[in-house]
Amino acid sequence: VQLQASGGGLVQAGGSLRLSCATSGRSFSMGWFRQAPGKEREFVASITRSSGSTSYPDSVKGRFTISRDNDKNTVYLQLNSLKPEDTAVYYCAASLRHIGSSGQGVEYWGKGTQVTVSS
Repeated sequence: VQLQASGGGLVQAGGSLRLSCATSGRSFSMGWFRQAPGKEREFVASITRSSGSTSYPDSVKGRFTISRDNDKNTVYLQLNSLKPEDTAVYYCAASLRHIGSSGQGVEYWGKGTQVTVSS
């Protein structure tokens, strides 16, 4: 299984970006995590493979939206009202099971895409 993430870049605070992650083949629960330099990996969003239920931590709730296009085997993360503290490498994750906030048990990880938010 390959995960190809794209869409990162440099944006000013208050701006928006949309990340995409294409998967190969099967239907998975999908998620996004991020890791800033010197910090631990942080859960950002997840979406189930069947019902499309979503989950977010409080730090991004109301600003980030995860969605998926099953026909294209692609998951999206819309990032709005970006803040400098959102700067991180964002990783796409795929699992045959529910993706929890710890990321434990996730079978597949993408390479990551850099998001940099300037103040």
